[in-house]
Amino acid sequence: RDSVNMASSRLRFVCTRFLPFRTVGRRLLFHKSLPKTFTKQLEDSHLRNYRSLFTTSSLRATIPFLLSDIGEGISEVQLKEWYVKVGDRVSQFDQLCEVQSDKAAVVITSRYDGVIRKLYHEVDDIAKQGLPLVDIEVEGDIEQKDASETPPSEQPVHQSDSETQQSEPVVQKGGKPLATPAVRKIALENNVDLASVAGTGKDGRILKEDILSHIAGVQKEIPVTPLVPPGPPPLQYEATPPQGGLIPERVILLKDQEEPIKGFKRTMVKTMADSGQIPQFGYCDEINMNALVQLRTSLKEVLAARGVQFSYMPFVIKAVSLALQYYPVLNSHTDSTCSKLIYKASHNVGVAMDTPDGLIVPNIKDVQSKSISEVAVELNRLMQKGQAGQLGMSDLTGGTFSLSNIGAIGGTYTRPMLLPPEVAIGALGKIQKLPRYSPSGDVVPTSVMHVSWSADHRVIDGATVARFSNLWKSYMENPASLTLELK
Repeated sequence: RDSVNMASSRLRFVCTRFLPFRTVGRRLLFHKSLPKTFTKQLEDSHLRNYRSLFTTSSLRATIPFLLSDIGEGISEVQLKEWYVKVGDRVSQFDQLCEVQSDKAAVVITSRYDGVIRKLYHEVDDIAKQGLPLVDIEVEGDIEQKDASETPPSEQPVHQSDSETQQSEPVVQKGGKPLATPAVRKIALENNVDLASVAGTGKDGRILKEDILSHIAGVQKEIPVTPLVPPGPPPLQYEATPPQGGLIPERVILLKDQEEPIKGFKRTMVKTMADSGQIPQFGYCDEINMNALVQLRTSLKEVLAARGVQFSYMPFVIKAVSLALQYYPVLNSHTDSTCSKLIYKASHNVGVAMDTPDGLIVPNIKDVQSKSISEVAVELNRLMQKGQAGQLGMSDLTGGTFSLSNIGAIGGTYTRPMLLPPEVAIGALGKIQKLPRYSPSGDVVPTSVMHVSWSADHRVIDGATVARFSNLWKSYMENPASLTLELK
């Protein structure tokens, strides 16, 4: 055996120096004159050396992680927060950063396992689509990693039997639980804190089944309070300070400063520039809110017991939806050349909101099929997510009709600007206690709210706006009539 090993050793030396052969990947191609016994030994030796060479930890490469297309024609984003730093080790699905487009905030997750070697942007910088966000040093077969263009977060997650056991939520870098964007969207739409959900996936990852089970369990635990209002209390008017009445911090500039227009403000620039090119018809009126003030007071505590903040807006939004069923042209879109109208089946009513990031207009989907309490719940969710800067793309797109509750800050009449391709918008003033004549001629204190409408005068005539406003006004002044229209 020793003589055979010595002979094969010598032959390997001779073969590598004098005999014709070449390598093809992991295979050795030998001259046909070599005996098969020795070529087999040489080939086995070559495979062992090949494995040790290509599986060693020294085979590393740095891959630039590019900002992928996040949809809706977005070509650049503003970097809001880094969840990693240079030297951090990351795995697939780990959160790298949060970026803000002109429509929504998006969390970017890693496609690779590796170590962060470079961050290309600082917080508040603008990142371009198709350019690097970070450099990640990865191990293993680099060609296979680069060949995958689909982010792991968009691929299906497979569970083994051992992964189905219940576990506590696992928090990754940035203090956020492991979950795919699809799961985060479900949590966002149902106002669920992922930190309270136990994940059953790999490494405690929260799966779609986990979030749906959690939502079903919470709904079972919430006691249902019968929606039976108590006897109406005597009408009282309470002067409450406006939500926007806080005085901002005083700023004294010693020299001129420039500030780039980015994020939601860039969207507002384009939208308002397009709106200014449209001839708009304005119409104003005042609403007697006595009955609605009384009804809202009686229902406020009932919904507060369900954890829902109840304002006048759910009534306003539902009344708009009911009136749109009689005047569907106001719930339409125009095409880019204004050569046709697209009547929208869904009443996706947008509500303008003042947030730390600027003006945004998320919308409540399918108001025509929701109850007033369901509208209130959805409005609460949008307001909370808007203030936290966590609204998703679906919340900010697809609107068909818009409202502005500028009266929450102050003012009476206003001139709202259309949000193309929508053809109508309304703005509500503050509620004031003013003297008005009763039908008998007496002067009585009345809760009055002013409303201002704007419509695309290219396709909407003034009479249609006036009739729509009169119908909506009848619902507001006699809220009991809403029950006749509800299905």
